[in-house]
Amino acid sequence: MALNRTELVGELHELIAALDRRVPRVERAGEAAIAGDAAALRVKALKRIGELEGEERGDRNRLRSS
Repeated sequence: MALNRTELVGELHELIAALDRRVPRVERAGEAAIAGDAAALRVKALKRIGELEGEERGDRNRLRSS
């Protein structure tokens, strides 16, 4: 099932919240890499939210000017 833009933004916010809740366990092997991957994923999710919200603003502006 495809998500609409609003649902996708919500899912991305949930992903970010989950990543923010995660506590790195420095005693585990590979944890630094996992933490780095999580940080990179968070940045990508925030970027995608910005893109989606920009598209939504553009859609609203086009509707108003029609």
